[in-house]
This record gives sequence, structure tokens and C-alpha cells, in this order.
Amino acid sequence: MLAQGLAVLMAVAALTLAGPGTQRADAVVSVCSGRPLKTVKFATGELRVYKKRQYACAVTVSNTPGTRRAMSVSLQARGGHPAGDKGTFTRHAGPVTVHALNRCVRATGAVSGVAGSTGWILC
Repeated sequence: MLAQGLAVLMAVAALTLAGPGTQRADAVVSVCSGRPLKTVKFATGELRVYKKRQYACAVTVSNTPGTRRAMSVSLQARGGHPAGDKGTFTRHAGPVTVHALNRCVRATGAVSGVAGSTGWILC
């Protein structure tokens, strides 16, 4: 009985130690709600754009999370001002959301100076 309890305790400890620090870039939980609309991959990361009802959301994700680096994301509906997030982050920049009912949007994301862009989409 004691041996079984000790085995369970060791298994829980191993899972706890192997937890959040072992995530890969593609395992980052989506911070935008809605359906994936477009993904633009570039050398240091990727730009992900999502659509939910009348809103669009964008996030830039690093290929190698964990190291603090310069990242940015910008999302603009045609005719509107861009929404953006820029700084030094460990996993992702964003999310940023804009109202996009019957409007084209464009998104740009960058990680460590390397960027990707969607051009106008949802037109």
C-alpha cells in the first residue's frame, strides 16, 4: 500500500516538473477565439489570424518560446486604425482584435526583425 502511494506521488511530481516549461511553439494555446483563418510562417515564427462573427484577431508566435525577444503584431480593418502589440516577449505578441464585419483586414507580425504579412484578406 505504501509502495503504491509512493509510486503515484513520484508520477505526479514527474508530470509537474515536465509541465509548462516543455511546450513547443505549436503547442501554445490559442489566445484568439474563433476559427483559424490564415497562418503566415516566416523564419523566426508565425502570424496567426482568426475570425469570429464580426471580429478578426491576430497573434504572432515565436518558433522558440522561452527566450525574451522583440515581437510585434498589427491588425487593421480597411478604413480603420491598426491595433497592435509590440515589445519583448517570450512566447507571443498579441492578441489584437478589430471589428471586421464586411471589411477587409490585413495583419503583420514580426519576431526578432523577421516579418510576415497577410496582405488584404476577407475581401
